[in-house]
Amino acid sequence: MEPTNDRNGGIDRDAGAEREPGADHSAGEERHAGADQAGRAEGVAVTGAAPPEQVGPGPTSSETDLVIVTGVSGGGRSTVARALENVGYYVVDNLPQTLMLDMAQLAHEAGGAARHTAMVLDVRSRRFSTDLAGAIRALRERGFQARVIFLDADDEVLIRRFESVRRPHPLQGNGRLVDGIAAERELLAEARELADVLIDTSHLNVNQLRARIEELFGAEDARRLRVTVLSFGFKYGLPPDADFVLDARFLPNPYWVPELRERTGRDPEVSGYVLGQRGAVPFVDTYARLINATAAGFEREGKRYLTVAVGCTGGKHRSVAIAEELARRLRTLRLAASAQHRDLGRE
Repeated sequence: MEPTNDRNGGIDRDAGAEREPGADHSAGEERHAGADQAGRAEGVAVTGAAPPEQVGPGPTSSETDLVIVTGVSGGGRSTVARALENVGYYVVDNLPQTLMLDMAQLAHEAGGAARHTAMVLDVRSRRFSTDLAGAIRALRERGFQARVIFLDADDEVLIRRFESVRRPHPLQGNGRLVDGIAAERELLAEARELADVLIDTSHLNVNQLRARIEELFGAEDARRLRVTVLSFGFKYGLPPDADFVLDARFLPNPYWVPELRERTGRDPEVSGYVLGQRGAVPFVDTYARLINATAAGFEREGKRYLTVAVGCTGGKHRSVAIAEELARRLRTLRLAASAQHRDLGRE
């Protein structure tokens, strides 16, 4: 289930609902062939961008950035996995401990995006081996600089989280919920001692936990909001992924100026014509200020990509010129912005 904030301090609404091997866990997660050798038979789900084929010599083991995410059930593993994806990690979910070394070697050989790989281990993973600490030591002995994130929470908080989703603890069996929690703590005691990052999520909500992970593991650029200013033609339909839609059709259309008709909004003559019309510059300024004012809030809420769609009739003149100028203005405000043109050349 998707984690949500709740009055019980819930980080992971999938507490106790250990996700089915091989199932989709959240919107945008995909299966990738990069881990097939390591886990197809075990139902390993892999999220994040598929690693590209290696070109030239790959990195050394010490250059492969490995993060192991584990901890108590209901502690927030799925939230951490998504946060690591946000900052560019190739995330492998539900990986059996016995395949950790194989997955690390695959990441090492693939290079590219897979040089930053996170492996998420949950209670089902531990059915294949109870020696998580030994598996971590084996990675380090092979030269991999594996960092371990251990997620913990107070028993009372875990109980509330499990009860809120009305599911038993994976190790509860026929006993009580507290028995399952206690059994898991005993199983993970040594791994907890090996943790490089220990996070108590008892009093953190989803956004606070995500921000903590991005602060610890993400470069500044990876945590920034990226704005795409997308020009389009209304006659071809609205962009379905637009967060803001701006209508530039209030400006005179260069199409009716013979010497500009065959040019586009990228040409200086057309751009000068469009931006020289009454209201064009205030229009750009107003939306630049609006987007700049909301950017910090989007970042706090975990949004990493914002699409601002600018439309005109055909997506050739006015919307293109306005999109280019708006993206330029946003860059002067220190936002990561770029212009793209969906319908340019379509007529």
